[in-house]
Amino acid sequence: MNFTKGVIALGLACMTSMASAADTLTIYSYRQAFLIDPILTDFTKETGIEVNVVFSKNGIAERIAREGRLSPVDLVLTSDFSRLMELADKDLVTPVQSEVLEVNIPQSMRSPSGEWFALTQRVRNIYSSKERLGPLDITYEDLADPKYKGKICTRSGKHPYNIALVASMIAHHGEAETKTWLNGFKANLARKPQGNDRAQVQAVKEGLCDIAIGNSYYLGKMLKDPNQVAWAEAVNINFPNQSNRGAHINISGMALAKHAPHKDNAIKLMEYLSGDAAQQSYAQINMEYPVKVDVAPSELVASWGEFKADALPIFKLAEYHQAAVKLLDEVKFDL
Repeated sequence: MNFTKGVIALGLACMTSMASAADTLTIYSYRQAFLIDPILTDFTKETGIEVNVVFSKNGIAERIAREGRLSPVDLVLTSDFSRLMELADKDLVTPVQSEVLEVNIPQSMRSPSGEWFALTQRVRNIYSSKERLGPLDITYEDLADPKYKGKICTRSGKHPYNIALVASMIAHHGEAETKTWLNGFKANLARKPQGNDRAQVQAVKEGLCDIAIGNSYYLGKMLKDPNQVAWAEAVNINFPNQSNRGAHINISGMALAKHAPHKDNAIKLMEYLSGDAAQQSYAQINMEYPVKVDVAPSELVASWGEFKADALPIFKLAEYHQAAVKLLDEVKFDL
């Protein structure tokens, strides 16, 4: 009798453990926890699925490859397109077919094969000194105009944000013309490329340059930081190429891991992240633009004005990534 009770108890314990494991999933994230924790908390309340997040600034693809089939990761969240491309190129993701994702995320913002999906979008803006230049009707091509010699600050050309911009230039102009543009752009720099996007705006505030290149959401971050608000208030945010192709867009995104132990749960989360509630949260927390077209940006982001976006599909950037890196090396942009 006691033996029977023990077997039953053991069986119940195993079933409980299996049920518990089935109601979890693990995320490897390049995005900091504070950006996604509120969204994941709401997801858990709605579905009962617990989410474990492992954050890292670098090396997630290498970690997944090293872990192989034993990797616990279900879903990867990235802060830019290049990370998604790296995961796909290394065969670390698996395609997802979901009507919900296809409805919520525009075709230009997802992999044609379903290997990755955009979550948010941001503009690669050109900031100008309010005091010395004022608002500008400017294009990316103008960054090579000699009239801006010694007036431009940017982070490393090899940063993924700038590689993507160069890739978009190749897509529109070809390699030869883009190389000429990069040489002109480099000649106009006020200093050697350095720092992050916020540091470029700081340099404008301090008079080191009059123009800075940076993602749109950094303006919102600076405006909310008491130590940096003066930098943000010293610049105008300009959306480039409004009279022609539109402003360059980059994305944050998500991809289902190749050996995801909880595939169904991960897809549920992907669908949830593409929905109205999560898209609104992303817009408010990180001041990015939602990818779901009927979700409005935050009030602060909307105050910067409407803009025309480059219609180039995001996946096209992958085709020109290596060419962009090659050109940056050839012109010695960072040296």
